[in-house]
Amino acid sequence: MLKVNEVKINYLKEPMGITDSPQFSWILDSDKKNVVQCAYRLQISTMQSFDALVYDSQKVDNEESAHVFADGFLPESATKYFVRVKVLDNHGEETAYSEPAAFLSGLISNDEWKASFISAESKEDTNHSKGTYLRKELTINKKLKQATAYTTALGLYHFYVNGEKVGEDQMAPGWTSYENRLLYQTHDITSCLKEGDNALGAHIGAGWYKGAMGFQRKQSIYGKQAGFLCQIHLQYEDGSNEIVISDDSWLGCESPVVFSEIYDGEIYDANLEQNGWNLPGFNDSHWQRSEALLVDHKILVAQPGCKVKKIESLPVQKIFKTPQGDTVIDFGQNLTGWISFKVNGKSGEKVILNCFEVLDKDGNVYLDNLRTAKETLEYICNGDGKTIYEPNFTFQGFRYAKVASYPGELLAENFTAYVVHSDMEETGTFSCSNPDLNQLQHNITWGLKGNFLDVPTDCPQRDERLGWTGDAQIFCRTASYIMDTYTFFSKWLKDLSADQTPEGGVPHVIPDILNGVIDPDPHMAQEAHSATAWADAAVINPWTLYLVYGDKKIIHNQYQSMKAWIDFMTDHSVDGIWSYKQQFGDWVALDAEEGSYLGATPNELICTAYYAYSSGLFAKMAKAIGMDEDYQTYWQLHKDIVSVFKKNFFTEDGLMTAQTQTAHIVALYFDLVPEKYKEQTAKSLVALLEKENGHLVTGFVGTPYFCHALSENGYTKEAYDLLLKDDFPSWLYQIRKGATTIWEHWDGIKEDGSMWSADMNSFNHYAYGAIGDWLYRVVVGIEADEQEPGYKHFMISPHIGGGLAYAKGTFKSVYGEISVHWQRDGKTIQLEFTVPVNTTATLVLPEIDQIITDDGIKFIKNEDGYEGVVGSGDYLVTYTIL
Repeated sequence: MLKVNEVKINYLKEPMGITDSPQFSWILDSDKKNVVQCAYRLQISTMQSFDALVYDSQKVDNEESAHVFADGFLPESATKYFVRVKVLDNHGEETAYSEPAAFLSGLISNDEWKASFISAESKEDTNHSKGTYLRKELTINKKLKQATAYTTALGLYHFYVNGEKVGEDQMAPGWTSYENRLLYQTHDITSCLKEGDNALGAHIGAGWYKGAMGFQRKQSIYGKQAGFLCQIHLQYEDGSNEIVISDDSWLGCESPVVFSEIYDGEIYDANLEQNGWNLPGFNDSHWQRSEALLVDHKILVAQPGCKVKKIESLPVQKIFKTPQGDTVIDFGQNLTGWISFKVNGKSGEKVILNCFEVLDKDGNVYLDNLRTAKETLEYICNGDGKTIYEPNFTFQGFRYAKVASYPGELLAENFTAYVVHSDMEETGTFSCSNPDLNQLQHNITWGLKGNFLDVPTDCPQRDERLGWTGDAQIFCRTASYIMDTYTFFSKWLKDLSADQTPEGGVPHVIPDILNGVIDPDPHMAQEAHSATAWADAAVINPWTLYLVYGDKKIIHNQYQSMKAWIDFMTDHSVDGIWSYKQQFGDWVALDAEEGSYLGATPNELICTAYYAYSSGLFAKMAKAIGMDEDYQTYWQLHKDIVSVFKKNFFTEDGLMTAQTQTAHIVALYFDLVPEKYKEQTAKSLVALLEKENGHLVTGFVGTPYFCHALSENGYTKEAYDLLLKDDFPSWLYQIRKGATTIWEHWDGIKEDGSMWSADMNSFNHYAYGAIGDWLYRVVVGIEADEQEPGYKHFMISPHIGGGLAYAKGTFKSVYGEISVHWQRDGKTIQLEFTVPVNTTATLVLPEIDQIITDDGIKFIKNEDGYEGVVGSGDYLVTYTIL
């Protein structure tokens, strides 16, 4: 039976705030094999009954079930639409119409904004990070058909209607290049309003906008007053319309949030609470009129989805006393979010919690790696009885909390940790017979959860939490197996474009608060931009999204940004060798000189390798969208750079000029090795590995590709051996030391329990988690095909090894779930796999002896093993390996 499942709009299930012609996708299920969509019919209506069609494609003879556009359709502002589709397949079977999907449009033109930004703060509040309330009452005398609210803030906000918080958003509107792009949120508030009197309320905090940020904790980077913007479109049953706006008639006052900032936590004084402040009929005679702020509406951009939310909750695992006598709560997992607690204290009594990541070697509270970040929650009781508190405008990175003060009996059931991050669908799973690798996968996933809070931060705990481009570039492919990152990364990449220098340079962090805003870190030059492998996020991340999702829109959106970055490198290269001012090199590699963070691999080699790699990727993307002239130009540039690399970084006898692991890794993985020296270069890499007793000494540049460079060149056993090392330095060393996330340093905690350092030692730093894509791409063997991106066609090629008895993984592509499960019994392998409807796959079985059962697959033997092309369906193949 053929069925349409899960219709999505712009990769989202029910987006709020669509402002352009959306794209549609759907997943098909069938109990048959080799099923391909032959035709579809897509309908859009303003009524769930589909009695009022605004678009009907009629029958379209096309097999594409993703990236489908409704030609000529453009939504109208403040309108809810319903979408459904039915499909015909190559077996002549036709589905019924799918269950309707829905989306709500934003304001199509920024000229439609009538509201003003308003503030309850004064200019004297510039250096204060307090909370403020804003409120407005309105009366509705007619029956409502639809009510849509558009809201955002200069700072952070919670929006209320009649005392109830609207939506599940947290840390809204997020962090963007505020001077260029400020996201607004769209809410359907029809059910929140009633005939008669209503109240609108907003609670505003400083957030990234005006809190103290960066290495020097500079205040009010973007503005001096936190503000709020609200515009509500009311559509009545009688056909009339009304718009309610924020303006200086709204009233404001200070809230019980005495202090709240990203790094330091929050102080909340319950004695300042005003019960009913966001309800109709509240006595606000002592409140002040708000102040209208001058802000250009041109910067406003709708946010359809991927908003920050409370995703899950964790209970207390234990409460214990440290040797120093501190009371500590342990949630058992390093996470990003906050702690909610219940308390019943007398007026003036306090709850004070100091959040932190790890215990020191003696089992005591360790705060040094937070640097100046306080990560403290302070609640002042008002004596009104038992209450529940959770923070409003901050988040913490922690596993533990020191209880500095708590009135009454300390019970585990009174504390809950909420895991907070951008709302992304989980798309990948991996497990195997080795429990340490399963824990590694767990740690990688939790590193993603901990650092994908609106921007891809480097770490969630210390006084940094910045959108470092290098970390995001390194981890992008792995992240895109684990979760649907398209909306998350495409949003961030727009900020990258906005913050590029006029010459095309790419800042180290996005949003950029280093260049011309705050004094850089002592380790940085004055120009905090254009470091190789960091700035290359401008090209590598769009390429990864294109490869994983098959969506050319990301190429169009980022095209000028990518081109500008390639041209920047060209403008600053000399005879094809690229290196620009300050570089991070192979950051925190273990082959660095004493006292240095920079690895031993020369900057010129790393820079030129990435110059070649990024120019080649850009050329491929230019070709994909029909920019043939650019393709020719930049592909030739790519070939020229490759020639320069081969000439300058290989000797006449084929040895690399830099005898480091990272030099060999990037040369092999980026395909920069002269063909006749490939085998020799791979052998040299293995020799360098053996020189370190099978250990890596790589940093941010070499580590992500190490296992790939080995397995792609015939050294799968060595790749497994490297992965499975459990002494320092290795991925599994951290697990042996009790890690629940990925660490910034291989020996963040040393063998004797002492710390690597205090100044830069995050225990939730996802970059080295980039090994995750090797688990998916090689161990279980789910690999994209760049000739048919988006997994329309893909490869399945599991590499058996590592002493594993089994490995299994799933990846939910835009076409449906791919699954692979292999089990080993001696030399016999049983392989089960699933190919989604409307896709095909090439099965490649390497190092194979013979096929026992082929499940009808026609295999061809070649130098790589056995290969066969399959259509959709479930398959079972057994074979023996050499």
